[in-house]
Amino acid sequence: MEKKKIHFDHMKSWIWIFILFLSLIFILVGFFELFEFENPKLNKRISAIGFFIQLVYFSKMFWYKNYVQWNKKGAVVRVNSWISKSLNFDQIKKTELIQNTLIITKNNGETITFDLNEIKETDTQKLNEIIVKNTIANNVLRN
Repeated sequence: MEKKKIHFDHMKSWIWIFILFLSLIFILVGFFELFEFENPKLNKRISAIGFFIQLVYFSKMFWYKNYVQWNKKGAVVRVNSWISKSLNFDQIKKTELIQNTLIITKNNGETITFDLNEIKETDTQKLNEIIVKNTIANNVLRN
C-alpha cells in the first residue's frame, strides 16, 4: 500500500496574499461602483469575481485529504479525516511521536492524537518538526 502525502501550507505565500488583496479590490470596486460602465451589471460581476476568488482561497483546505496550514501562532491539521483540529502553539506543553502516532498534550492536560500510519515518513517528521519548532518559539516569546 502506498503511503499518502500531507499538503503543507505555511500561509506566508506572497502569491496568495496578492490574490486575496486583488479579490478585495474587485469586491470594493464592484460594490461601490467606482467606475461607470455601459452595462450596469458589470459592477456586480466584478464583485462576484472577487467573492469567487475568496471562495477558492478559503476552500484550499478541502482540496487535499491530508492538509496542514500554519503560521507563527498556530496550525490547522487535517489528517485522514474531514474534521480538522486547530492548535495554538502557545498552549502546547508536550509533543511525542511514537510509532506513527503524534500525541500532543496541551497545558490544560487535554491530549490530541493523530494516527499517521498511512502517511509518508518524511511528512510525519515534517509535521512533528513544525509543531515542535513553533511551540518552542512561542513558549520562549511568552516567557
